[in-house]
Amino acid sequence: MRPLLADYARLREAGPVGRAVVAAVWGSAPQAAGAVMLVTPQGGMAGSVSGGCVEVAVAEEVRAAMARGTPALVRYGISDARAWEVGLACGGTLEVLVEPSVPDAVLEAARGPGGTVVLTVLEGPAIGRTTTFDDATTTDESVAAHAAMDALRSGLSRTARLQVDGADTAVLLEVFPRPPRLVVFGGVHVAAELVPLARALGYRTIIADGRPAFLTPDRFPLADELILGWPDEALAKAGIDSATAVAVLTHDPKFDDPALMIALRSPAMYVGAIGSRKTQVARRERLRTAGLAEAELDRLHGPIGLALGGRSPAETALAILAEITAVRYGAPVIR
Repeated sequence: MRPLLADYARLREAGPVGRAVVAAVWGSAPQAAGAVMLVTPQGGMAGSVSGGCVEVAVAEEVRAAMARGTPALVRYGISDARAWEVGLACGGTLEVLVEPSVPDAVLEAARGPGGTVVLTVLEGPAIGRTTTFDDATTTDESVAAHAAMDALRSGLSRTARLQVDGADTAVLLEVFPRPPRLVVFGGVHVAAELVPLARALGYRTIIADGRPAFLTPDRFPLADELILGWPDEALAKAGIDSATAVAVLTHDPKFDDPALMIALRSPAMYVGAIGSRKTQVARRERLRTAGLAEAELDRLHGPIGLALGGRSPAETALAILAEITAVRYGAPVIR
């Protein structure tokens, strides 16, 4: 929904706007859960739920939902005659929730800073009812809250079966993650190569260093932010949340060790440090002596990056971003 906010504002100027959201997919369906299409009674459309396969049919279902004022769950499967009629000949199955309007909870989550999950009931008398969970404020220990936070950590919307009003019910967990950020401590050559790669993947890039000569705008013209300071003040200013990856690259213990002490105790999704295996062993021992627990040390990725075999700064940057991507999406990190 977040990428369609401008389209929503434009369409809303002409009148009511309904919504279709992919609740679940099986097989080779072209869009993932959470994909959204906006529809107006006059024929306006934005977004996609199937890459074009069933858009017209889904738009008709949205308009029907708007006419009656209630949502519905619609299924399109390749084994169904209806799938051939509407064009889903590419295979797979889609379940799409069609809604007479965009729920307020969804709009609020899409406009917010992220870290939220909107749970929408998909069946039964409570269909369409929403509950919002926020990673910064949720203290709920319910099964639903845990399912929502698991979905948020994965960064992917999904369906689940939970108890709603005492009944086993399908729900959509629509994820609105925090925008990813890359915080690099150490304005070295590898950091300069990391910035454009990270930006291409949608990361906000922050470069920090305690050495003024390493942290100049001409060295990092594409960085979103430059922070001059020692690790404690620099990382505090940068802020580290669950959508932040931290790369420590100075290769100097007086900078690296304090930065890692902070990062490994933070909610950062990824913490990596440059250096050989021998360097990593010595570093881990220093950090252990300084008070880090084994569980905290186990979060450290070092030597940083996947073993792609490259040697140049650009190749090292590629290896680092590859490892961050794997960790972000829960893929196995093979060294």
